Amino acid sequence: MKVHAPPAIAIAALDHVVLRVADLERATAFYRDVLLCPVEKWQPELGLLQLRAGSALIDLVTLDGKLGREGGAGPGATGRNMDHFCLRLESFDEAALRAHLEAHGVAIGETGERYGATGTGRSLYIKDPDGNTVELKAPPAS
Repeated sequence: MKVHAPPAIAIAALDHVVLRVADLERATAFYRDVLLCPVEKWQPELGLLQLRAGSALIDLVTLDGKLGREGGAGPGATGRNMDHFCLRLESFDEAALRAHLEAHGVAIGETGERYGATGTGRSLYIKDPDGNTVELKAPPAS
């Protein structure tokens, strides 16, 4: 009987979505007051406000903050609005994950410890075929 290794990627949930916003107060009011997402964390050094959306987060990034400046022009016809989205994985076997991605010709960014909806955990960035950035995140560190 042949034993199969667990899959390198088993997605558990969407962890967070990051939106670049022209007016942080206006965007915060919409997500907080209209969609009832409470503010969870403000990271001024990044220009990043995180709001709780059920088990996930919606991150708002100011255009003039560290992260927002990396996206070029503001949201509109000539600028992208989404920085990246994050998929939380069931497990994070980095060697197996990297081997799987490399086997599919996917360039892999730097691995690091990052904060997300379930806490701090290891993650890495990749790009989809259209250039959208996808973060693959481990379960939170225990």
